[in-house]
Amino acid sequence: MPDTEPAVFAAVYGTKNRSRAPALSETITIMSVDVSAPARVGESRLANGRVIGWSEWGRPDGVPVLLSPGAATTGSLGFGAAVVDSLGVRLIALDRPGLGRSTPMPGKTFRAFAADVGELIELRDLGKPALVGNSQGAPFALACAAAGVGAAVAIVSGSDEVAAPRFADDLPGPLRELVELTATDPGAAERIFATFDADAMWQMVIESSPASDRAVYRDPVFEHSYRGSLREAFAPGPTGYARDTVLAMGRWPFELTTIDVPVDLWYGDQDTSHSPDQGEWLAARIPGAVRHLVPGIGGAVLWTHAEPILRTLLGHVPT
Repeated sequence: MPDTEPAVFAAVYGTKNRSRAPALSETITIMSVDVSAPARVGESRLANGRVIGWSEWGRPDGVPVLLSPGAATTGSLGFGAAVVDSLGVRLIALDRPGLGRSTPMPGKTFRAFAADVGELIELRDLGKPALVGNSQGAPFALACAAAGVGAAVAIVSGSDEVAAPRFADDLPGPLRELVELTATDPGAAERIFATFDADAMWQMVIESSPASDRAVYRDPVFEHSYRGSLREAFAPGPTGYARDTVLAMGRWPFELTTIDVPVDLWYGDQDTSHSPDQGEWLAARIPGAVRHLVPGIGGAVLWTHAEPILRTLLGHVPT
């Protein structure tokens, strides 16, 4: 078994990029980052008694956009607070089961998460919302799309399917070992991930990020919000994060080729942490998907380029 901390570090943040596609978004300008507190927070009780926590920004009558946040964060962090009102967006960021205010789901699966989201949409009368999946939230958003939930999808700094044989030679040794462990003994892998807490996650993010991202993360307001979201996520314990990571790191049990809604993938050209090829193969597997490679930023692109991400997403949603 690999040493715990180096292995988990590599697993979540240590993939190596060996190919770089031409930038598709060279004219995009970095926008100001706003992580203002949510305008509304709440919890919705599902038919089985479990609770899903959520945070909202924007107009209550705006176009619903559901965010599946990154690893070990809750919906309270959000993104694009400065632009959601002007764009007519109602951003609803979810706490995945076992994180923050959402009830744990023993044996959580992608299919069960998609069913939760579908039920939440009906409970809150959200119609057919658009979806955003950031970092580790990406496969959860794609699972929803594969299940027919959502009108369009934006994948931002998406964690890739690193267990796919295509990437075996692209992964650092510790990550490759942990991917293999996840395949052969997911319980043991889950126990490794469960050794982490909010402070360890923050340290991993900072140590693995390029200078462009650290300039965002180390801003006092952003750091306060980000670290607060991490603490919220781990408040019920580490099992929610650990289960999410095992799911994301294994083979994805849904078929990307069946997704029949528009999908845009956004990666910063300095991001070497989330996908070995910055989403090139991931985009190729989703019919009609468009990949945007944003210059001058890494995994923080969700916050630095919130407006073009949301504008592009809204362009796919009937009004």
